[in-house]
Amino acid sequence: MIESLAYYLCLAGFAGFGYKLIEARRSQPARTMWFLAGFGICIAAGIVVLTPAMSALAGPGPVAEWVLSLAGDELKLGAIGFAVAFTQSVWRGEGARLAPHALFTGATMVLLAGCFALSEPRRVGDETVFSAAGLPFALADKVLFLVYSLISLGLLLAVFARSAWHAEPGPLRAGLWLLVAGVASAFAWTFWDVDDVRHLAGSARIGAREDVPSSVLAAVTIGCVAAGATLSAWSPAVSSVLGRVRAYRAYRRIEPLWTALRTAVPGIALDPGRELAGGAEFALYRRVIEIRDGHLALRAHFDPDLPARAEAAARRAGVREAEVAATVEAVTLAAAIEAGRAGRRFNRSPDPDAEPDAAADVTAEAAWLVQVSRAWQRRDAVVERVKTATPG
Repeated sequence: MIESLAYYLCLAGFAGFGYKLIEARRSQPARTMWFLAGFGICIAAGIVVLTPAMSALAGPGPVAEWVLSLAGDELKLGAIGFAVAFTQSVWRGEGARLAPHALFTGATMVLLAGCFALSEPRRVGDETVFSAAGLPFALADKVLFLVYSLISLGLLLAVFARSAWHAEPGPLRAGLWLLVAGVASAFAWTFWDVDDVRHLAGSARIGAREDVPSSVLAAVTIGCVAAGATLSAWSPAVSSVLGRVRAYRAYRRIEPLWTALRTAVPGIALDPGRELAGGAEFALYRRVIEIRDGHLALRAHFDPDLPARAEAAARRAGVREAEVAATVEAVTLAAAIEAGRAGRRFNRSPDPDAEPDAAADVTAEAAWLVQVSRAWQRRDAVVERVKTATPG
């Protein structure tokens, strides 16, 4: 199952980073996006060459014993090098000095290949065995890989985390945090090789395939990085779905308040029985308008002195400060409905601040009505106390 997941996420990584290359022609410098695509392609290819299926395809012999193992490590180093280059290119622009790190990465890859060749690995089943003469070079190979990878990934993690922390809320920030998660997973994936070094030093042999924890971390890495890098492609669709879900939840949460007003003022319902015909967002918009119409229809029945009494009663009853305004609104609305039912009118208009804000957008007003509806449903001691105190 883990191997299949790795394959699917590699496919997603190739597709995602390929999309970013196409998108880069219009929005980003091509060089910068090549670095990002290089990171995704290298890390995805590094996962593929180390899977059991690839070893089975290569069969016994020098390809499986030498080429695949070395290619897996070299591709991981290349992915880290591309990631560092991408980060420098984004944060420093065209003036970024990429040559020093490129030389450092190239030299590390050459040294890694040299140590690997001198270690003379020999495949025995699912393990790679080293002779006494080749063991120091095998250890040097692993330590060199760990030192380079952990230092580079640690720097990347710090840069992405700092940028995500200071970014404005939105798709950019979400994408950066996904990249942080991907780099953190890559750091843990690389650090997992410490156990391989310990096992290698003690037994002169090492597993030739990725174990389950390593495969899981690899899958998480490619998944998070591909998701973060391609967020601009799929976030609008996700945001649209989430927007509809939020609208439907708000629509249902203000239903008790709307039901009470519709009962008191039946004419506010624009088209009973077809509330959701135009979708959740439109239904919420209609419901907010209908509640506002009901509020305006009861305007003559609002007691202008009641809000102050209700606020004082709410504070005495220990209502949380954040809920006082919504509780006062619920109390005054309940009293207005009762006054309308009794035919009682007031000469003075209520406080203008208590009127619905005509300039408020639907999202903000729906959020406010959810609070009022919650206070309406509670029917706590404040609501009952003030309603009882209202003259009949």
